[in-house]
Amino acid sequence: MAPGTPPLPDTLPLFPLPGAVLLPRTRLPLHIFEPRYLQMMEDVLRSGDRLIGMIQPIGDGLAAVGTAGRVAMFSEDDDGRMMISLRAVSRFRLVEALDGFTPYLRGKVDWAGYGADRRGAVPDDPEFDRPAFMERLGRYMAARDLSTDWNAAEEAGDELLVNSLSMLLPLGVEEKQALLEAATLPERRAILDGLMEYALHGGDDEERLH
Repeated sequence: MAPGTPPLPDTLPLFPLPGAVLLPRTRLPLHIFEPRYLQMMEDVLRSGDRLIGMIQPIGDGLAAVGTAGRVAMFSEDDDGRMMISLRAVSRFRLVEALDGFTPYLRGKVDWAGYGADRRGAVPDDPEFDRPAFMERLGRYMAARDLSTDWNAAEEAGDELLVNSLSMLLPLGVEEKQALLEAATLPERRAILDGLMEYALHGGDDEERLH
């Protein structure tokens, strides 16, 4: 953490959302419309840190690891709904969900082990075969009938490319969680590459993706 940066809080308001993960040095747009989360937004915007803990529901509980995002931008519709943009601050480990007086969940969190998320230095992936990865991505996108801004993808740095795809591709909750919890960029890239390769060779689908 940079000198002079306020310490991160021990508790966070939690926004459980399946399929939504926030990776280091990325942003996540969200449409807020449920009353409890509109109340959460009111409370967060009054707070000094403007932090929200994004976390996936898994099974009957919550994932072990989530990411705190800072509200970087927000706008309010005439009907009170909100559009916000969360900027990733740091992953955290959920210690326990807390019962309280708010209509939304709060969680006691532990930031240990995720200092690299907060240092701002972009990690390297020296063994990344980017041409092969992009070729496989193209086949995956075509097989899934998905589109993307290929110019932006080509221009993105390795970490931004891998993290953005980890957030955006239509993967399952457990797969997204594995990508979130990957300790290093090479590990996350390898998982993502393996998931695309698995899907292209049939995966759990009845029909093979070509």
